[in-house]
Amino acid sequence: MQHRIADLRVQLVSLPVKDGFADATRKVETVGCAVVRVTTDQGLEGFGITYHEVGGEAVASLIDRAIAPKLRGRDPLATEVLWNELFHYLRGVGRKGLAFCALSAVDIALWDLKGKILGLPLYRLLGGADPVVPVYASGGWTSYADDALVAEMRAMVARGFTTVKMKVGVDSGRNPRRDLARVRKVREAVGDDVRLLLDANNCWDAATAVAFANRVRDCDIAFLEEPVPADDIPGLARFRRGTDVPLATGEHEYTRFGVRDLLLAEAADVVQTDVARIGGYTEALKVMALTQAWNVRFAPHAMELMHMHLLAAAPNGLFLERLLLFEDLTDGIFRDAPRPVSGHIRIPEAPGLGLALDETFIAAHEDRAGA
Repeated sequence: MQHRIADLRVQLVSLPVKDGFADATRKVETVGCAVVRVTTDQGLEGFGITYHEVGGEAVASLIDRAIAPKLRGRDPLATEVLWNELFHYLRGVGRKGLAFCALSAVDIALWDLKGKILGLPLYRLLGGADPVVPVYASGGWTSYADDALVAEMRAMVARGFTTVKMKVGVDSGRNPRRDLARVRKVREAVGDDVRLLLDANNCWDAATAVAFANRVRDCDIAFLEEPVPADDIPGLARFRRGTDVPLATGEHEYTRFGVRDLLLAEAADVVQTDVARIGGYTEALKVMALTQAWNVRFAPHAMELMHMHLLAAAPNGLFLERLLLFEDLTDGIFRDAPRPVSGHIRIPEAPGLGLALDETFIAAHEDRAGA
């Protein structure tokens, strides 16, 4: 029997960040998700999530007032048709940013529904075969003292992660020498067999970034992420020409068009788009195809439980990112969610995303004032 979309609803869930985590360019005060549920007239529910750190209230309002009326009564399997209609409907109010976060969460929910209707986990529906995918640990904030930084990176390795990531850009990017010293301490602490990634969070100009990369390259850096502002595509290209340290970027890109521009400019070695921003699974599949056409690696940003199905279906997939800052939120929102073991996650075989929401946790941490 054909399903029709009956309704959409959104809940905003958040947790405070108590220890004042900061990277080179911002302090993180809360972590949160907008949880979008799409139900059908047959009683089936799919869900998707996007970020709720800044602006989640606007995402919820946009879904409630603009997107939901357009989808009621429609076929949830028609993801391509629905995506394109919403893309053009929303283009006047945002082809990037919060409008696309809203569209992304809705599209993920539709794909969760698609898997449930067809009785397949998404990784199999997308053409993947192996349900075990690699994942790295991400943290190492610039606000840490050196001893705390080293302790966290060692703890990551002790948990079985073979790839770890730390932040650079201390003092808002004004002190690359301190960054260099911190990276060397971490490399010495974790040993030569651990793959080390760096994230500068948009803090430098291209010249500073190139100089830093060439000084730190002896620490065997697997990639340096967002060394310049994400929108400075010429600066990214200058960085890539100036060093052999691989360049990772893309978490702040929206749609296949943004990724196309990165690739045409030869401004990425590793593309890190985020399914909760890029436009959901419908657009992420096009991005994956572009990265394969340009023969660069695909390593999505954060949201590892949303990305695991995509990575399993990507021949050029590198690894997932598990942000330790989000672990309490992730473990709370999802009931019995898969956790990394020896640097890998096993994708559940249940249909769709293969995940279940923890209704008790969501009710206890719902941002009712903003919903």
